[in-house]
Amino acid sequence: MRKILITGAAGFVGRHLTKRFLDMGDEVHAVDSIVPLTGGIDPYKGWPLFCPFDYSNFHFYMEDCREYFKRVKDQDFDYCFHLAAVVGGRIMIENNPIAVAEDLSIDASFWRWLVETRPAKIVYFSSSAAYPIKLQERNNYCLLREDMIDFNKDIGVPDMTYGWAKLTGEYLAHLAFQKHGLKSVIYRPFSGYGEDQDNAYPFPSICKRALANEDKSVLTVWGTGNQMRDFIHIEDCVDGVLQTMDIIDNADAVNLSTGIYTSFKKFARLAAEVCGYCPEVIGLSDKPSGVFARAGDTMKQKKLGFIYKIDLRSGIERGIDFYYRK
Repeated sequence: MRKILITGAAGFVGRHLTKRFLDMGDEVHAVDSIVPLTGGIDPYKGWPLFCPFDYSNFHFYMEDCREYFKRVKDQDFDYCFHLAAVVGGRIMIENNPIAVAEDLSIDASFWRWLVETRPAKIVYFSSSAAYPIKLQERNNYCLLREDMIDFNKDIGVPDMTYGWAKLTGEYLAHLAFQKHGLKSVIYRPFSGYGEDQDNAYPFPSICKRALANEDKSVLTVWGTGNQMRDFIHIEDCVDGVLQTMDIIDNADAVNLSTGIYTSFKKFARLAAEVCGYCPEVIGLSDKPSGVFARAGDTMKQKKLGFIYKIDLRSGIERGIDFYYRK
């Protein structure tokens, strides 16, 4: 039985990682203060897909991870997964950037604690938002490779304060390895999705809108609707982590992506097709849309042995079925 810490465990990615490790029989110590608007769900009120308290190997601490770090000095963690962050959907990132900047403090506390406690392995969740936005513009975009962020070169400007915070967290991981020998791997997930995701994110909001407007001729999406993302199912993200996390120790980064650009309009049309109708899809220009095109190169993932399995249509079918039954 491995001893595992997961900060931000009540969030979307955290819940799925927690279940996977609980199912494997690991001792999971889950920390989350359930900050509003970040997608965290109180386990005492019920998680959508499973009840963690059904597992005797689940230990939950409802507190800010910074307070946990002050209180707990265990030096026998086999893995420490750091997902704690102030982040929500695009509205949170663009309209409340100073609140998101709190992530700088969270990560600084995390890495200081790691220097004290020295776990066997650290898994740091960064974000595709760390990539330079100059490579994601309408007239200049490409699949984003891990080596496009190089701290020995011009790293470029990331996406808002969330991107800056994650970029700083990655830099701290490199320093922790160089100065203290702390073994870690960094993941840059792209647009992860799943049926139990918060409504502030594109997947549930578009799927639920498609279900609610089956009798309408028009379906709306945020922004122009032409903006493109790389949608990867959460179960593929977890698989990617579990398949590769023991290969890298030097704070190197790995994308979690499919390498496929999908516009919000195409996503909405797919969701409507799954629901059995073909509406006109239009954008809402008063809503934020973020960068124009963001998708991740998959070459490094494949070299490490990870290839995603769930295509977007299959993921939408799973989501529509889940929302319909609810």
